[in-house]
Amino acid sequence: MKHLVVIPTYNEYDNIQKIVRTIFNLYENISILVVDDSSPDNTAEIVKSMQAEYKNLYLLVQEKKGGLAKAYLNGFKWG
Repeated sequence: MKHLVVIPTYNEYDNIQKIVRTIFNLYENISILVVDDSSPDNTAEIVKSMQAEYKNLYLLVQEKKGGLAKAYLNGFKWG
């Protein structure tokens, strides 16, 4: 069975690297999907730059701000 962690984000530029690194350090065989809610602070760009380092890191950017529930639903659909 594969495991997927869904992380909805909005303006998490200062935190996303630490969150992703911590999860991957704790769990080796896991995938992470960051669902960015169109953050204006370039959170998605940080995730994109980390994808070269982590092959199981995925990014889904919502075209417009939809809120936490919508981000989770889109993440679950993606998974």
